[in-house]
Amino acid sequence: MKKNLSVAFLCLSLCFPLLGQKEYYSFPHKKEIYKKGWIDFNKNGKKDVYEDPTKTIDERIDDLLSQMNLDEKSCQLSTYYGYKKALKDSVPTDEWLVNVLKDGIANIDEHLNKEIADPNTLAKALAETQRFFVEYTRLGIPVDFSTEGIRGLNARGATSFPSMNGLGCTWDKELAYLQGTIEAKEARAMGYTNVYAPILDVARDQRWGRWEGSIGEDPYLVARIGVAMSKGIQEQNVVSTPKHFVGYGDCKASRQWDARTDPHVTPSEMYYIHEYPFRKVFQEAGALGVMCAYNDYDGIPMAGNYHYLTEVLRKEMGFKGYVVSDSYAIGRLAAVHKVVPDFKASCLQALEAGLNVRTEFDDPTLYISHIRALVKEGKLSIKTVDEMVRDVLYVKFWLGLFDNPYAGNSKTASKVVSCQEHLDVALRASRECLVLLKNQDNILPIGNKYKRIAVIGPNAESRNYIPSHYGPSDFKNYYGVYSGLKEVYKEVDGIEIKYCKGISTTSKGWPENELIPDTLTTDERKGIEEAVTLASNSDLTVLVLGDDFYTSGESRTRSSLNLAGHQQTLLEEIVKTGKPVVLVLIWGRPATINYADKYCKGILAAGYPGAQGGLAIAEALKGDYNPGGKLNGTWPKSIGQLPMNIPTKPNANWEQMKMHTVANKGLLYCFGYGLSYTNFKYEDLTIDSLYTNTANVEISCKITNTGEVAGDEVVQLYVNDVVSSTTTYEKNLRGFERIHLEPGESKIVRFKIVPDDLILVNREKKRVVEPGEFRVMLGSSYEDIRLSDSFYYKVDASEIKLNGNNVKGKMVNDSDLKDKVQ
Repeated sequence: MKKNLSVAFLCLSLCFPLLGQKEYYSFPHKKEIYKKGWIDFNKNGKKDVYEDPTKTIDERIDDLLSQMNLDEKSCQLSTYYGYKKALKDSVPTDEWLVNVLKDGIANIDEHLNKEIADPNTLAKALAETQRFFVEYTRLGIPVDFSTEGIRGLNARGATSFPSMNGLGCTWDKELAYLQGTIEAKEARAMGYTNVYAPILDVARDQRWGRWEGSIGEDPYLVARIGVAMSKGIQEQNVVSTPKHFVGYGDCKASRQWDARTDPHVTPSEMYYIHEYPFRKVFQEAGALGVMCAYNDYDGIPMAGNYHYLTEVLRKEMGFKGYVVSDSYAIGRLAAVHKVVPDFKASCLQALEAGLNVRTEFDDPTLYISHIRALVKEGKLSIKTVDEMVRDVLYVKFWLGLFDNPYAGNSKTASKVVSCQEHLDVALRASRECLVLLKNQDNILPIGNKYKRIAVIGPNAESRNYIPSHYGPSDFKNYYGVYSGLKEVYKEVDGIEIKYCKGISTTSKGWPENELIPDTLTTDERKGIEEAVTLASNSDLTVLVLGDDFYTSGESRTRSSLNLAGHQQTLLEEIVKTGKPVVLVLIWGRPATINYADKYCKGILAAGYPGAQGGLAIAEALKGDYNPGGKLNGTWPKSIGQLPMNIPTKPNANWEQMKMHTVANKGLLYCFGYGLSYTNFKYEDLTIDSLYTNTANVEISCKITNTGEVAGDEVVQLYVNDVVSSTTTYEKNLRGFERIHLEPGESKIVRFKIVPDDLILVNREKKRVVEPGEFRVMLGSSYEDIRLSDSFYYKVDASEIKLNGNNVKGKMVNDSDLKDKVQ
């Protein structure tokens, strides 16, 4: 159990900045409730069961629920967004004694995360807020402080990491774990106890604005990175709340705002693709939070979907925590989906479906009042309310909030947040997310080959590709590409580096000119002319183009994958100078850079690489770092090819070549693609069992660095069920390892196939492992397969046994597979 409250917390100063509040009520400390080894939360002078750290969580919940009235229960089913979002006060005032907060609240989201820069002061402010709930509500139920964390913790000064698309391109499970660990440590230091991360949406359409927030388009990649990150968070005694459950990554045409709806996918595809990462994160990482999605599925919105929120999430996947709504998800039941007549009915449907906590950017009083009214009217059973409250209380007891409600540390938080150790890991992530797409004539690394280097483009020295939405602001150690190159070449004599912006990522007519092209403005012409002059007078141009928060992000779905604004014009004019051009593409979604792929000698892609991304890019360009990342999705040649993604059914991505067809056959770059400054040899594929009765197989191969420099290779394992009763994916990613090899060094890479990797939804809609041949493919990308062989699940009397249950031809329950998963 956690240590009892420290004297420091009992003597919190009330003199920190009040952020412009007109009134402030100084609540006296109720020091008498803090006993030796326990806290008298209900102020009755005796140790109740729920106050006793020696009792089990279930015993403590039962006791607390028995003491709670309807007002207190209803308040545990809603979020109150923090200061300047919904809360009018930065710390408690006397108004809190008369509004709904007097009965407690489930959680406070993003409280003061953008208002207080000093972590110590923030920890003190959150502790003072918590003290109100502990000391001035009847039962003293602590609040769960939540905030976002998809590119670093959503707080000022927190460590900045690449966005989820960048993390996906690292293919590094250890790195994802470290990022989760760091986010949780910084959260705990400041007083937050719940982090909304990772995003587990499997992106299926490259137009989608939230591609930058997705780990990738393959469910296995999303699952393995997601499990690692979630473990890192949860192991620090902070709740991981992945999002958005479920199917959100496949909304019709990737539309946003009120059109975030109607995934056109089959039930088996929901199981194979969209449910898969959530299932793994709940069962392997034990994540205790989840955010439900806006979309419906088969006519039923997720916010009111009993099948998914109760039968699938809790009974099948084993989820034990509490569900929060994606902001407006409950209100959409009436306002958008039209499945209920009004907001009150929305409340009823959401709670009965299994949605615990409404999370919305407004005062929750009306929602809480509806819960109370529905119970009194006999429309909502108190049993349902108790079940929903129980989940919230379970999380709070798991967090230890009833033993030490004050999570932060007002003396040491500033030593934890963005400490050098954390910044070093973030820089590693910025390096590992880099993907080398082209390197004609080995133009890269630059080394000292070019004396005059022009750095041109809207992303060459911009911070706009480091979104603070859902992530840190006021981040430390920022480098643009230009300042990064100046840094890495500062001790190299005779090399001149000059910068010119040229144009912006978008133009005056954006986004209308994506449909109807317009002409360059006078300022754009002038900017391009200056850029061309600089390039003409240089030996090499590093052209930095791509996305920023104007072109990519939530609700920024596009109708094209071409470079936004007039960036293509700048690109073409720089290429026309005849000087060699290296394109650095800082991207939020895949881009149809066909012209660049043909005419630029080198292309380095960086998926929203974080605050230190410019330094990492500069190191890779110079040759101080050898890029080894791989693409997390399919890059088509044209938007007309969409949908184009993996995993795919047999031949679904195949395009026939005929004499008069359009020239968009094939891909620009495939899933898992990425070059290196060195080369790797694959050999000695070994499968430990040619025939297996258990569907447990170990596969290995030897990888050798045959080049002259050290580098990273991502070894990818794909599996195909050769003949099956229903169609299966032609290549299922079922293993990957990022390894580092010195020149001439070899390593044996091993993978384990388990029954869960081979599951098929058969014609009877049962999840089975069918006997037959399974093809194993090992390679450097989805298309670059180097080694291949088969193993066979034997057709005989032997059958796979999972926890005593017969699998062959019968349904495989996820609970049966829980202990068998790699």
